[in-house]
Amino acid sequence: MFRLRNLETFYGPLQALFGLSLDVEQGSIVTILGANGAGKSTILKTSVGLLKDQPEKGTIEFEGKRIDGCDTADIVRRGIAYVPEGREVFPELTISENLQIGAYLRKDRRQVAEDIERMLEMFPVLAKRTTQLAGTLSGGEQQMLAIARGLMSKPKLLMLDEPSLGLAPALVKEIFAIIKAINQQGMTILLVEQNARLALETAQHGFVLENGRIVMDDKCSALLANEDVQEFYLGQRKDKGASGQQRYKRKKRWN
Repeated sequence: MFRLRNLETFYGPLQALFGLSLDVEQGSIVTILGANGAGKSTILKTSVGLLKDQPEKGTIEFEGKRIDGCDTADIVRRGIAYVPEGREVFPELTISENLQIGAYLRKDRRQVAEDIERMLEMFPVLAKRTTQLAGTLSGGEQQMLAIARGLMSKPKLLMLDEPSLGLAPALVKEIFAIIKAINQQGMTILLVEQNARLALETAQHGFVLENGRIVMDDKCSALLANEDVQEFYLGQRKDKGASGQQRYKRKKRWN
């Protein structure tokens, strides 16, 4: 459904992605893991046309058609929605107005009204306060609004960038339950997330990113069982008796 091939993205003279390739199958949840600065958000921003004149090399395909070089509005029309890191709701607009903005490219106004009602059913905490300014919501409520706003464009692929960022553990579980429910309704999801364990328990397939390169690509069940993933991303160390030199050699494989 969604394919990146040999992607190279730059910020000025600095290269952020190096020959990166990945696939997202229809109906799946795919997660991208990696440390801060690894290039996770850059993948999403490049994919939806938010970085000017990028990618410098490589191709981006959605439903068999190339979208690299398309502007963001065209990419949204084709069926991709992006929920950015930090939620980025419009703080001085109401919940209802934020949802309406999510549908700004749509012409089916009656269906838009019905979809707003559907979003409020899906996120009942928002339904109680549709006239409340988005900037007065809690972090978890803003994340729910950001996801609902993304769904208002009626996407086929939903890209989520760090949906758990800054949220309390109970809210993180609630957000990920919502992500699973959306996927079960047929939505394909590409998830960037620093909570590696939760991401791997939620998604079916995962990619591990290091310094702009994919260093591991496997089913999430296999990644959860991988000793390097356990040590460097899940905070577990199976080889407590290993020497410093042995651990150094293992770390070198990731650099």
